[in-house]
Amino acid sequence: MHPSPAAPVVINARAALRREVGGVERVTGELVARLPRLRPDRYRVIAPRPAFAHAAGHAWEQAALPVLARRSALVLGPANTAPLAGTTNVVMLYDVAPFAGRWYSPGYARWHRFALPRLARRARLVITTSDVVARQISQLFQIDRARVATIPLGVAGRFATPPDPGPLLQRLGLERPYVLAVGTDAPRKNLALLDRIAPQLAAAGLDVVLAGSSRPYMPRGEYRARSLGYLPDADLPALYTGAAALAMPSLYEGFGLPCLEAMAAGTPVVASDRGALPETCADAALLIDPGDEQGFAEALLRAAAPGHERERLIELGRRRAAGFTWRRTAEAVDGLLGGLLT
Repeated sequence: MHPSPAAPVVINARAALRREVGGVERVTGELVARLPRLRPDRYRVIAPRPAFAHAAGHAWEQAALPVLARRSALVLGPANTAPLAGTTNVVMLYDVAPFAGRWYSPGYARWHRFALPRLARRARLVITTSDVVARQISQLFQIDRARVATIPLGVAGRFATPPDPGPLLQRLGLERPYVLAVGTDAPRKNLALLDRIAPQLAAAGLDVVLAGSSRPYMPRGEYRARSLGYLPDADLPALYTGAAALAMPSLYEGFGLPCLEAMAAGTPVVASDRGALPETCADAALLIDPGDEQGFAEALLRAAAPGHERERLIELGRRRAAGFTWRRTAEAVDGLLGGLLT
């Protein structure tokens, strides 16, 4: 992973050091593993000590990383951040959520509203994961749309070959059929909707189960639904395949990776029709206005019930997810970076 101190591209691996794996951490880990294997002479991975994986790492990123990467032509920032003064950045921005709603702590929102436009305008290239977000970045930050590239994320093969969910469900005490929501406990995830429709789902024999952690920079919600907290990555395939349906009622998403992971595992998906979710899910999910509680409840009941609708969603979902691989993501990123090096 460290072929040469003069490799043309440095990858900032700070996010890959974090113990809890969310979307940004997953992307960083995949690119850190795959890009150097694709072209060992092109990439060098740089990371701070684990103590700098989170907020303390901002100082390392702004002060130490530029020095460590000074002999390289490009610095790939795969986690929404990069050296602000850098002129060689290729930065991956996954959404513009700090500009789209009041979903974060004031300090977090202020920092990102200050930093993201400056990073985008100074970067050699911005990479994002959906055309919806690419247009938003171009318009909000007033940069040429041609300088914002769209590269979708991938789905690991283990989701398409999940283990028998029985042992995991027994360990977690999940004894009844359940509707699953996966993601951080954040206001934009709109998990309160699932709380409000839980009685209707319970009458049909379905529990609501939440899997994901809280983040200190996001206001925390209080939910009556069963919360599993953060689960290790290895547990997710079985958790998905054991679910009657996946629910993603988000008010805003830049991609919606849990939808594709659930599809790969053979679980039907009901998602919001907001943000990038229609682009990611296409016709392989039931897309519902997140303001329509009754519509969302009815869609989940249709997706969870045995019959033609469920089978149709499972088949379409498997096909949809099969088109998204991490190899394809890494090759696309490598292709863009290679174009900048010539």
